[in-house]
Amino acid sequence: MTFDRRGILALGVSALLAEGGIERTAAAEGPARVRAAVDRFARLPATSSGLVVAEHPITPWQVAHDPAVRLFVGSAVKTFILAQFLRDVEAGRLSEDSQLKIDDAARSLGSPVFLHLSGTTPARIVLEAMIAHSDNTATDVALAAIGPAQVRALISRAGLKQTQIPHSTRRLVSYLAGASEGADLGWEDMQRVANGGLVGTPRRPLNDSETMVSTTEEMMRWYQQALRGAFFDKPATLVEFKRIQGMAGVIAMVVPPDTVAYAKGGSIDWQDFHCLCVAGQMIVATVPITFCLTINWTGPDDGVATMTQSYMAAAADVLREAAQAVVQ
Repeated sequence: MTFDRRGILALGVSALLAEGGIERTAAAEGPARVRAAVDRFARLPATSSGLVVAEHPITPWQVAHDPAVRLFVGSAVKTFILAQFLRDVEAGRLSEDSQLKIDDAARSLGSPVFLHLSGTTPARIVLEAMIAHSDNTATDVALAAIGPAQVRALISRAGLKQTQIPHSTRRLVSYLAGASEGADLGWEDMQRVANGGLVGTPRRPLNDSETMVSTTEEMMRWYQQALRGAFFDKPATLVEFKRIQGMAGVIAMVVPPDTVAYAKGGSIDWQDFHCLCVAGQMIVATVPITFCLTINWTGPDDGVATMTQSYMAAAADVLREAAQAVVQ
């Protein structure tokens, strides 16, 4: 999720996993060049957490920097919503061909696809908009169709104890803007919030009520399990999960060119709090390299562009070195 109050809110340990559970497998400390790249990432002027794990069949390795710290990850949590929606499709409770309604009752800030559109569209398009464009209206429509409790149950099944999703992106923004917990201010007030309006004392995005948080260790563990098909009964469901996860725009920004990858980014700019995150997996010479790189920081809005540029360069540096380490 990317929330930018200046205009639009866009809510925008090695664990090599065996099928059916987590198998703790010894992994060597990563190659020196990857370690150096992660160290450079860690020197960004922010609270940072990073983890890169290469599941090489002979010499698995990992490089970590504070992988257990709980940080705001924004739209990176939309991977859980996608997975649960596809699980419901697999079980026959939903269909990707079903028409889902887009209107002001569901409209949320940070919606580059559906901000000015009303009507119905196939669920498949909603899921694609949620991942490819991090559209928050799409997110709330998908989340309402499956129910937040179902997504939280999936997160629990995956063994993720530090990961939390909001009831909806609109309820999250309402809470951050000072509304009581559980309140949804509605679309009209959302637009006022986007222009700097508040309904009470503003709250921090990193909280225990309405938030989008995780750890790099848990995000890495999720992708290792999900991309092995641990939560799907049918091979076709995993194919669809990968297809949509492979549409995320952040992939082209940080993953080496011509590399298969499945990922989701996240960000927020709220008051003086900012977040950038990318989590996922890339496949290099048949070796899965799973990663999560997150930063949270406080500072003025005029520093966001510079920090974003530095973050993207540092993240791309880490993944480039990780990919080269596997093929060398």
